[in-house]
Amino acid sequence: MTKRPSCKLCLRPLKTCICKHIRSVNNLVSLVILQHPQEVHEVKNSGRLAHLCLKNSQIHMGENFGDDFFQQLRNDQYYDLLLYPETPEEKSLGIITPPQVENWRINNDQNPNVFKSLRLWVLDATWRKSRKMLYLNPALQTMPRLCLDNCPPSLYTIRKAHSENQLSSLEASCYALQKLEAGKVDYSPVLKAFADFVAEQHSFVSLFQLPSSL
Repeated sequence: MTKRPSCKLCLRPLKTCICKHIRSVNNLVSLVILQHPQEVHEVKNSGRLAHLCLKNSQIHMGENFGDDFFQQLRNDQYYDLLLYPETPEEKSLGIITPPQVENWRINNDQNPNVFKSLRLWVLDATWRKSRKMLYLNPALQTMPRLCLDNCPPSLYTIRKAHSENQLSSLEASCYALQKLEAGKVDYSPVLKAFADFVAEQHSFVSLFQLPSSL
C-alpha cells in the first residue's frame, strides 16, 4: 500500500494538513509537551497545533522517557511545573505526592524575568495514558503541580471527555500559561485557531457520515 504524502511540519496527511490554522504567539513561560505515541497521528489531537502556535515550546514523543532525557532537560535555569490535577487514586498506584508549589516563584509578576524562569510541562495523552506516563516517569512526580479551575467550557467537542471540565491539551496549555503569565499574553488567536480546527474536524465527520435512512 502506498503511503499517503504527509506535511513535514504538522505530520498529517496533506489532505488534512492543519498548518493553515497556525497562529504564532510568543509565550513568556516555556512549554514542554510530552506527547504519547498514540497521539502522534490522531487526527483529533491538539498537541501538535499547540506546539506550532506557541513559539516558546518544544514537543517530545514517547511514553517512558528515561532518566537521561530529564537530566538533559532539567536544570537550575527553570522552575518546572507539571500541569496535572491531583487525583485521590494516585497513592494506590504508587505515585508519590508532589511537592508544594513555591508561590513566590509564580506570583512575582512585577519582575519580568520571573516568566523566563518558569517552565510548564504538559502530558498530551488520554486520561488513562497520561496516568501511565506519570507512573513510568518518576521525574514528573517530583515536579510541583499546577491545577486549573474556573476555565471556560471546552471547545473540544470532537473527542469524548473523561470529566465534565476536561480540556484539550491546547486549551489547557493556553489557560495555564495565561495564569502563570498574569494575563500578559493574548492567547485568543490560538484558541480561535483551535475552534476553527474543531469545526473543520466536524465537517470531515459530517462529510463521511451516511444518511440515517440508508
